[in-house]
Amino acid sequence: GPVTVCEPSLGSGTLGARALTGSCLADNRLNLDVYPDGCCRFLQLFKERQGEVVQVEFLRLSSNDCLLDSALGSLPHLRHLKSLVLKGGHARDEFGSYQHGFLTSLPPDLGNLRCLTHLDLSFNRLSILPSCILHLPSLRVLLVSHNSLVTLPENFGRLSKMTFFSAMKNQLKELPESIGELSMLQDLDLSENALELLPEEVGNLHNCTELDLSGNRLLSIPDSLANLKSLRRLHLHSNLLVTVPASLASLPNLSRLDLQNNCLRAIPAEIQALPFVHVRGNPLGETEPSPSSAVTSCFPEVHRQQRSSSFFTVTSEGCRVVLACGIHFYFPPGAASDPLQIYFRSLTPDPQWVKLRHHDVLLSRVLELQPHGVQFQQEVQIWMPYISPQTPHQHEVVIRTFSGQSWSDLKTRCVARCFVLHFSWFLVVSRLVQNECKVPAEGTLLFSSVDPNIKVIFPPGVTKEPRSVKLQVCMLSEEIQEITANAECRASPLLYLSQDSTVDFLKPVRIQLPLPPGVTGLNLDRSRLHILHSDLEGQTWNDITSEVVLEFTHLYAVFEVTHFSWYWLWYTTKTYIGGIAKKVYERLRLYQVNFIALQRKRDPEQVLLQCVPKHKVDPVLKKLQDRYRGPEPSDMVEMFEGEQFFAAFERGISIDMDRPDCVDGRLSFIFYSHLKNMKEIYVTSPVDRKGQAVKGQVSFYRGAVPDSIPEDASRRRKGPDSLWLATLPIKLPNLGPLNGFSFPPLNLGNAETGYLTQANLLSIARRVGADWQSIGLSLGLTYQQIEEDLNKQILDMLFSWAQQNSEDPDCVSKLIAAMKESGRQDIADEIDAIIELGRQKYSESIRRVGLEQESSTEDSAIAMT
Repeated sequence: GPVTVCEPSLGSGTLGARALTGSCLADNRLNLDVYPDGCCRFLQLFKERQGEVVQVEFLRLSSNDCLLDSALGSLPHLRHLKSLVLKGGHARDEFGSYQHGFLTSLPPDLGNLRCLTHLDLSFNRLSILPSCILHLPSLRVLLVSHNSLVTLPENFGRLSKMTFFSAMKNQLKELPESIGELSMLQDLDLSENALELLPEEVGNLHNCTELDLSGNRLLSIPDSLANLKSLRRLHLHSNLLVTVPASLASLPNLSRLDLQNNCLRAIPAEIQALPFVHVRGNPLGETEPSPSSAVTSCFPEVHRQQRSSSFFTVTSEGCRVVLACGIHFYFPPGAASDPLQIYFRSLTPDPQWVKLRHHDVLLSRVLELQPHGVQFQQEVQIWMPYISPQTPHQHEVVIRTFSGQSWSDLKTRCVARCFVLHFSWFLVVSRLVQNECKVPAEGTLLFSSVDPNIKVIFPPGVTKEPRSVKLQVCMLSEEIQEITANAECRASPLLYLSQDSTVDFLKPVRIQLPLPPGVTGLNLDRSRLHILHSDLEGQTWNDITSEVVLEFTHLYAVFEVTHFSWYWLWYTTKTYIGGIAKKVYERLRLYQVNFIALQRKRDPEQVLLQCVPKHKVDPVLKKLQDRYRGPEPSDMVEMFEGEQFFAAFERGISIDMDRPDCVDGRLSFIFYSHLKNMKEIYVTSPVDRKGQAVKGQVSFYRGAVPDSIPEDASRRRKGPDSLWLATLPIKLPNLGPLNGFSFPPLNLGNAETGYLTQANLLSIARRVGADWQSIGLSLGLTYQQIEEDLNKQILDMLFSWAQQNSEDPDCVSKLIAAMKESGRQDIADEIDAIIELGRQKYSESIRRVGLEQESSTEDSAIAMT
């Protein structure tokens, strides 16, 4: 209904309440979401005019109101309520973005509102749908968009009278089968979630006229959608669809079908014949759309499904580009004078190449953009998504770029957005907040925005030529007492100063640091105060107290220096403080982590390995418990950001040594605290294990690969200098007679496009099971060829087919297609993963010998004009 805005100025007390009642209770409507103190006014009204308030039929409150929880308790008394709006988005943060409301749940008694037909809970913080909603018998319209819902309750179909449901912009990964029981539903909006598949029961929504599934991760859609005879508009754009059912063309009332920005390789002829289908942004050969299907836009926009390497084209008219991983580009008109192909790919960070500074935290993978060094006529904008850092206020997010010689930081504006005139490599990093200034000959003042009490004073004549100076501060007083286990050990914030000149200053520079916590100029014991100076790497800390002139005020210490590096003020009874400071500094850079080794329940040979920061272990295990089982996480260990470690399978368990991430038989990992340090691999054991289960283990090692691994690793790999980190058990069950067969070496496919080895086919064969006959027929074998012993025939079938087709360049694609046609998408996905590893290894080997591929990308996209 229309919004009735209350008068902007009301009195207080009884007179104000009466004025508010008269202006806002007209026609049984109470609209208080336009007031910053709307919930306070509601509570006041409920207290002084309860008889009138309980008759209200339409109520609007802002969920950004800090008194929302108090107001919620009164809502069940409004038994005549027909429409309830508890939306967020009524406030903005410092960057101008709408803030989500405080609502995380609803009172159980709200389910007693038998007249409620309209409920809007958008822009809030709901992680689960409040159970009371399912008890609203008259509910017809439900909006929960812009929340954090991961799933819907299994009995969601109880809302049988609902005609409109919007859950856009959540985190839904699946839908309950009961959604098909919403027989009166006309409009369903599930856009911008994380849905990977739809239940067949969606086809039971016979009254649905508009269905929006855009912006998800759908690989396919069920044929049952062809049962939606009332459907007029179907939005499927920005998914991962490879094809769509031809039966959609038979929908009698369909007037719009949007398939843009998917992975469509082929579209059924029946779909292509529809005059209203939109297919822009797919890898298939695109033609100019008919006027009826043209995308109306004042500015061209390209959506790309990201692969390991791909490209798009930019013209002088400019365009916007959106990659599937969330990276955005804006090329203003005139940025490129001639049509230019932009190549992009996402790379795993290599610590030998991506150099992180101390206290840096990596927040993204590396984005490479080519051609390198091309100068744009106007600045190009790049938006890069990243994992939000859980770091103190002393950190800031920057985009780091490589020029070919060195890395430099680009300032960002509110989000990870930068403006560049050329392309190279880019990544998102959280660093210590950096304040900088240009120091002229006349001198200047530089202070920290993290702690304004930290100042650097440059006197007149300090330099002849202007030079740039940077200041960073690390706040850590509480951690020092915890690490040293000494309450008497205190320190000031850690100060780092740097400059762009190698020449010392001509005059001393004055530095002001706060005294350590609890220390003032009145109780200061000067014999316990130490000024420490370190090299850039923090490896040595020297006590320079006797080399500088110290001045004190009630709160600060002031001293003078002529060159820049790390400076640290300590207050302790210890006489040799340098060694303690080095230990504390190293510990401050370490992350506490645990190792996880889990086996997939349905396939124990599939092992998931992960290194997880300690505070994330419980939520990660909870997320994986339905599909995996295994031992408890390892004991806690400590690792540096960007540190390399290895996983070695021992005691009769082995892995494919041909993996590109395998070094001397061990898997190589790089620890980044905000990225997923996870791999899922297949393990095997010797074929002569005589039917017994293998009790093996996986051990994790720091740094260089150890020369040898003793059998009693868990007992002897101890001590401060040991490379061993942790060991977890792996139990590999007896897999039956499949291991009794041997086949000749085989490589199916080729190195450039990826290939399957003998071990790969053996692993796949173990998972085929009862579907083997269907897969055999899909591969083109006859009934006579598949009427033998199950286990032996599965292997014979696969290897026989593989040897016959090993020269066919499309053999791997045919195998994947056969698995999909036989309903074994899981095996098809596994083959895809194996092939992708092969591609990566081939690409890396090509790069190592300097033979970059010039034009091996699979597809391209031209900006629409």
